[in-house]
Amino acid sequence: MIASVSQVRRFNRLITQRLGALDDHFLARDRPLGEARLLWEIGPEGSDLRSLRARLGLDSGYQSRLLRSLEQAGLVTVERSEADKRVYTARLTSAGIEERRLLDRRSDELAESFLAPLSDAQRKRLVTAMGDVERLLMAGMVAITPCDPADPLARHCLREYALELDRRFDAGFDPKRSISAEAHELRAPAGLVLVGSLLSEPVACGALKFHDGEPTELKRMWVAGPARGLGLGRRLLAELEAHAARSSSPVVRLETNGSLTEAIALYRSAGYSEVAPFNDEPYAHHWFEKRLG
Repeated sequence: MIASVSQVRRFNRLITQRLGALDDHFLARDRPLGEARLLWEIGPEGSDLRSLRARLGLDSGYQSRLLRSLEQAGLVTVERSEADKRVYTARLTSAGIEERRLLDRRSDELAESFLAPLSDAQRKRLVTAMGDVERLLMAGMVAITPCDPADPLARHCLREYALELDRRFDAGFDPKRSISAEAHELRAPAGLVLVGSLLSEPVACGALKFHDGEPTELKRMWVAGPARGLGLGRRLLAELEAHAARSSSPVVRLETNGSLTEAIALYRSAGYSEVAPFNDEPYAHHWFEKRLG
């Protein structure tokens, strides 16, 4: 781990230097990287400050200082919403839109300067490695936390779960025909919902139904398309198993549809064994269980 940490720190030092993050005149403009990044993120359509802060992971005080500087430069205006006085929106002025276009061009030039000295094979290696690093960094940014099933984040995930099954199942999916997993069944102490969030956006969920020392049911496992390939499904499954173990459940059980081939592969590789049907779920083709250590 020590060697890995040292490598990460060396990488961080190189990137901050190569990107010009240490220069108060990022891309040869009159502002540091933080202001330029915020200007770019506001975009042509504008952005409410709460969403902006969540996407960039900014402290509210620091964001306010950046916006104040951009306002003083005549690049941004901040307006209060007429519909909701608690909501403020940042918008680019005409000068801000032109500045953003210039930053885009110079960002392209900076990226080209990374690639120009390299051979074709080296460019391919660098771009591939950058893609890998991007996805691995994203994987580490996902936060998995318990969530009330009535919370908007959980409701979004559960709704997307049902929509995806409806698209993928040959005969569609109607939650009313399936074995129930209603909010009251997934709320403590009867159950649990975990939601995975990336930059405050919900990208995954999974749930448990507890049965007082009997096998725990695993329900509603879902990962959003853009977040797949990050190892999130396996991580979510391990978190759910840990919660089941803490509830003194000896076994985790689940059923799944034959069309969900990637989910079936995940369960098998995570130590689940296929067993005889233990319920009458109409959409199930496979039943699995795993004894917890």
